[in-house]
Amino acid sequence: MRQRLSQYKLALVVAVAVLARLALLVAFPQVFAFSEPGAEIHGSLAYDEYAVNLLETGVYGREPGVADAGLPPLYSYVLSLIYRLFGRHYLAVAAAHILFDALSIALLFDICRRLFPRAPQRGERIGALAGLFFALYPYLIFQNLTLNDTALWILLVHLFVWQLLRLREREALDRGTLLLAAKAGVVLGLATLARALLPALALLAVIWFLFKLSWAQTLLRLLPVALLSLVVLLPWLMRSGRIYGDFVPIALNSGENIYQGNNPYSAAVFRAGYDVQWLPPPTDAPPREEPLRRNQFLAEAGWRYLREHPAAIPELLWVKLIVYWNPQVTPLRNLRQDEKLALDEDGEIVIVTGEGSHIGVTAANAAYQDEGLFNVIGRGVHLVYFGGLLLLAIAGAWLSRREWRMLSLLLFVQLSQTLMYVLFHPSTRYRSPTDPLLFVFSAYAVVWAAARWRGRLSPHPPTPFPIKREGEHHQQT
Repeated sequence: MRQRLSQYKLALVVAVAVLARLALLVAFPQVFAFSEPGAEIHGSLAYDEYAVNLLETGVYGREPGVADAGLPPLYSYVLSLIYRLFGRHYLAVAAAHILFDALSIALLFDICRRLFPRAPQRGERIGALAGLFFALYPYLIFQNLTLNDTALWILLVHLFVWQLLRLREREALDRGTLLLAAKAGVVLGLATLARALLPALALLAVIWFLFKLSWAQTLLRLLPVALLSLVVLLPWLMRSGRIYGDFVPIALNSGENIYQGNNPYSAAVFRAGYDVQWLPPPTDAPPREEPLRRNQFLAEAGWRYLREHPAAIPELLWVKLIVYWNPQVTPLRNLRQDEKLALDEDGEIVIVTGEGSHIGVTAANAAYQDEGLFNVIGRGVHLVYFGGLLLLAIAGAWLSRREWRMLSLLLFVQLSQTLMYVLFHPSTRYRSPTDPLLFVFSAYAVVWAAARWRGRLSPHPPTPFPIKREGEHHQQT
C-alpha cells in the first residue's frame, strides 16, 4: 500500500485539491454564484465586464464597443473564451480555475523533482508535500473559486519557473535549447499581459543561470526569452498606441497603483490595517474620461512624493514589507457599508460615516465584516495555516543552505515579487500566488525532519540529506 501510494502521490494530491475546491463550492454556492440573478461578484467586476463586452462586441473595453487598455487583458480574454464555450456561469469559471490549480500542482511537483536532480525521489516527496500544502491552502482555495486572475497567474508563474529550470538543464546550445527558450519567452510575454511582474524575475534569473553557466551561455539562452516575450507583447502595445496615440505600459492602472502606494497617507493607512485603495486621487487629477493623462499624472504624483520626501521612504518601505509578509490576511480590516476613511489632526486614520475621503464600499466588499464567516473563522485559520508553513519555510531555507545555488531560483521568485509589490502596494492577495513555491521550503523541512526521525529508529542512521558533489559516484544512503 505504501509503495502504491508513493507511486501515485501526484495523482492523490491533485485529487485532494479538486475535492477540497468542490467541497467549498458545494458548501457555499451563494458566495461564488456571481452568475445568479442579483448576485454580487466576489472578485473583480471589471474582468467580467471586459469579458462580456469582448464576447458581445468583439472589442476589449470596459464600455461596450469602446476599446481601451484599462487592465491587463489576458484574464479577460480567457474569461470570454470560457463564457463562449460554456456560458456565463460560475460553475464554468470555477471548473476552469480548478483545472488551472491542478496543472499548477503538477508543475510544482516536477519543479521540485528538477530542483533535486541527484535525489529525484526526495524531490518528488518534497514536491508532493508542497503540492498538498497548496491543495489545502484555505486562502487560495477561496481566492481561486472567485472571479479573479489569481489561478491563471499562479499557473503562469509556475510554468515560467518550470521553463527556466528546463532551459538551464540543457548543456548544448542546440535546436531543443532554442525551442525551450522560445517557449519560455512566450510564457513570459503572456504572463506580462496578465500582470506585468515577471520581467523582474527574468532579470534575477540571469544571476541564477550564472551560478552554473558562463556569461556567453547565459546570454545565448536568455536573450531569445526576452526577444520572444517582446514579440508576444508587440501586438498589444501597438493596439494601445493606436488607441491613445502614446506608449501605454501594458495597462492604464499602473499610475493609480504607484500613487496609492506612495503618497503622504499610505503609511498611515497601512498602519491602521486598511488597504490604500480607499485613498482618493489628488483633487487636480485628470478625470477618468482621460485615462492616459490620468495614469501619467498619478504615476508622476507617486514618484514626486518619493523624490520630495526621501526621509519618509524607509518607514514606508518597512510598513509595506510587513504588510506583504504578514502571516495574517492583509488588509487586516475592511470598511463596512457606508464607512469611509479620514485623517484626523494628528495624521492618524479614523473611520467616519457619511463625509469622508472616499465614496465608500460596495456590498461585496462590505460582506467581509467582523461577524462574518471570513473574519470569525477564516482569518484565524489562515494565521495558523500560513503562519505555521512560513516558520517551516524559514527552517527549510536554513536546512537547505548547502543547496542554495539550485534553490536560489525559488528565493529569487519571492524577492522579485516582494520588490515589485513593495514598490506599488502589497496585500495577501498579491503575495499568495507565490506561496506554493515558498511551501517547497516548508516541505523540505518536513521531509528533512522525517528522514532524521527514521534515522534515529535505524540501527545505522544515515545523514538526513547527503549532498553528492560533482565527480562522486558513491551510492546514496
